[in-house]
Amino acid sequence: MEGPPVPQVASADVPLERDVFLRRLLRELAGTLEEVVGVEEASGYISVVGAAMGEHIDAAYRRALAVERLSREQVAAVLVDLKRRIQGDFFVIEETEDRIVLGNRACPFGEFVRGRPSLCMMTSNVFGHIAAQNLGYAAVWLERTIARGDPECRIVIHLRPTADVAPDTREYFRRDGRNA
Repeated sequence: MEGPPVPQVASADVPLERDVFLRRLLRELAGTLEEVVGVEEASGYISVVGAAMGEHIDAAYRRALAVERLSREQVAAVLVDLKRRIQGDFFVIEETEDRIVLGNRACPFGEFVRGRPSLCMMTSNVFGHIAAQNLGYAAVWLERTIARGDPECRIVIHLRPTADVAPDTREYFRRDGRNA
């Protein structure tokens, strides 16, 4: 027999709503993957999801801006804006022909990202996909991340191949195979 919620339960001070639930779900999923297959393999799985998300987000911005390809300036603005829309606090530190460097003071995953570095593959792949699809190439280095315990993130996006990159830099290429 179903009736109205028990007043004590319905008014209980439980910090649970959809956003918190989904962020915790992603944290637990990433943690389970990291424990079962390791951080590197978990990062690979999350990378696949990040690439699909990057494709959807890139298409939405290009459609909204009515352009076939985003310029470098638009790519930098889109990367900052998309994170702002999901409650990140990204900002441009540097923007040149060769690279875009972004900082971040607040992860969209909030505190749930701490200790879950595989979740950063979402950022790497979304950023890498958008930059590569529009500019031909991207190599993303997650120099500092909140997930690894840093107070802020620092993401370096190389826009041209270079030998001067960190070993854990991930490369992305335009899908149609043409370079910018």
